[in-house]
Amino acid sequence: MALSRVPGAVLRYACDLDSARAADVAKLAPGCQPITDQAAVFADPGVQAVFVSTLNSALTPIALAVVQAGKHVLVEKPGAISSAELRALRAAAEKTGARVRISYNHRFHPAILKAHELFASGALGPLMFIRGRYGHGGRKGYDREWRSDPRLSGGGELIDQGVHLIDLAGWFMGDFPTVEGHAATYFWDMKVDDNAFLSLRTAQGQTAWLQVSCTEWKNLFSFEIYGRDAKLAIDGLGGSYGVERLTYYRMLPQMGPPETTVWDYPGGDDSWALETQAFIDDVRLDREPANGLAGAIRNLEIVETIYRKSGYL
Repeated sequence: MALSRVPGAVLRYACDLDSARAADVAKLAPGCQPITDQAAVFADPGVQAVFVSTLNSALTPIALAVVQAGKHVLVEKPGAISSAELRALRAAAEKTGARVRISYNHRFHPAILKAHELFASGALGPLMFIRGRYGHGGRKGYDREWRSDPRLSGGGELIDQGVHLIDLAGWFMGDFPTVEGHAATYFWDMKVDDNAFLSLRTAQGQTAWLQVSCTEWKNLFSFEIYGRDAKLAIDGLGGSYGVERLTYYRMLPQMGPPETTVWDYPGGDDSWALETQAFIDDVRLDREPANGLAGAIRNLEIVETIYRKSGYL
């Protein structure tokens, strides 16, 4: 559990409507109490912050109760099933002073952190475009799980894995006033999308071309960042997505084959622990989270634009 690896943090409760699941989680942290009543958790003055990880449709209602109780909250992405829900959560947080971070943990993967460090150093020169692909192949019965029900999920592959690519593209490029593309259901028997194709453009004309799919029969993560002077390619996320790797291609004055540097990250996934530490630092330093509500709202506004264009809304 990520929290157990953060110095000074104590997990007081594990709350789930299913008492057996709450008990299983509580076993992961010494002194943690399993509980089924979330109101009791929020009423405890010893609780400073709450992590919310559940069905998309329940994320904002629970987070809203947390914020209204004056607690800080880390909410699993996408944070809501609509941007309107997140705007209501932001208004409540502004009243109580609660810090709200939306859990886009991919920003904390080592290859992505290193890529952003190189980008921020100016090593790529002016950005031109980003190309991202992300997908998995589902599993037997995938189209009967909660993610296939728009009332519970808010959508399909775009609101599931797609928001990660949208978030990363925005981290490197900023806002996208021009949103084009479409979503489709090609394979799975469900009322939500199983593929989405996006072309996002900044005011300066830089483009992020993104595709997400749950008909990607071999799990895939690929995120490429192109500047005038160099290119960064991130492949894999560990596990079934393959070893996480960053490749830096630096163009030479004479052009031709670039100078190439490769970083491999074969270790385990520390992104959750790093994000948890960042959230705790948000609370302790009373700072606005970098993965805050403004960015999460923009991410869902892009999703909603594509769903409206494609007839899902």
